[in-house]
Amino acid sequence: MKTGNRKHVPIRSSAIFSLLMLVTMMLLVSGCGTNQSSKVTDTAVVDKGDVTLVVGAYSVVKDALKDILPAFKAEWKAKTGQTVAFQESYEASGTQARSIVGGFGADVTLLALEGDIEKLVKAGLVASEWNQTPDKGMITRSIVVLGTRVGNPLGIKDFEDIAKPGVKVLYPNPKTSGGAQWDINAIYGAGLKKSEIATGTKDPAAAKKFLEDVHRNIESMDKSGRASMAAFEYGVGDVIVTYENELLARISQGVQYDIVVPPSTILIENPAAVVNRNADRHGVREAADAFVQFLYSEEAQKLFAKHGFRPVNEELAASMKEDYPQPPELFTIDYLGGWKEVRETLYSKRGIWYQVLAGQ
Repeated sequence: MKTGNRKHVPIRSSAIFSLLMLVTMMLLVSGCGTNQSSKVTDTAVVDKGDVTLVVGAYSVVKDALKDILPAFKAEWKAKTGQTVAFQESYEASGTQARSIVGGFGADVTLLALEGDIEKLVKAGLVASEWNQTPDKGMITRSIVVLGTRVGNPLGIKDFEDIAKPGVKVLYPNPKTSGGAQWDINAIYGAGLKKSEIATGTKDPAAAKKFLEDVHRNIESMDKSGRASMAAFEYGVGDVIVTYENELLARISQGVQYDIVVPPSTILIENPAAVVNRNADRHGVREAADAFVQFLYSEEAQKLFAKHGFRPVNEELAASMKEDYPQPPELFTIDYLGGWKEVRETLYSKRGIWYQVLAGQ
């Protein structure tokens, strides 16, 4: 091919400017589209259906929903003839709640804390009576436990052992993670129990000191329980404070860890709710209500149990009691005064947790 006779045609500066502006606009549009897509779903292609439910959930429940969503899809198809498609988003519980308040259009949400659902109630997104059910809106249970390297080389038996010098400990950041708040509630509550057994009275100062001793050994605080677990599996730390179900799920997948159940720990209860405003606006309220009800069904509860959660279905829980040991001094959030009291005493700007964090 001859090229020697091709003439060079100069490009005017105005044409260059126009071209650059066009490329910039294309990149901006492309970037916005990518961000929206990644927020709504973890997959590149979303299945189409007669009804599409957008699910905004906390990260720890992701694996269980991989089994539960298809189960509901089959049940809804048999019942109504409609095909349900799901768009899914998984974040740390606090992050997910803030995202929904900020405009993310979830029709249904599964979160780690009652308080995160209450943020949606306050924003007018979820009905105030969301927890008026026999299980108070809670769909799963677990307990806070300690995970160690296989063989438990440091001989960890209780929260007291992770307060010892030199033990490297992981739990997530309570500012973003509901799981972290359960972890800290468990440690602080264990400190209260310890003082109560010794003196006959709960001593908040002793419990704060106990939390300080543990926090001094923190090696890493990640944004979510799942991120904390990933760091631990990568080799960070000696002990992880986490949900029992997280460790059971990983062990069932072949990862070798030891689970240490402290004699004094907290019962975790995790809620779900329909985001009424979004479900009504999207015209999917009937399917959204049915999906949340399905989460209480024996089928869904068995699938949650498969992934290490303790069932809220009492008959099913009774049949599985050998798989889930009952700590002798298990306590609930009510032992700490309930969530309203906990948010004020531990997690307010001048609360105990932030005093510990600031070394006060």
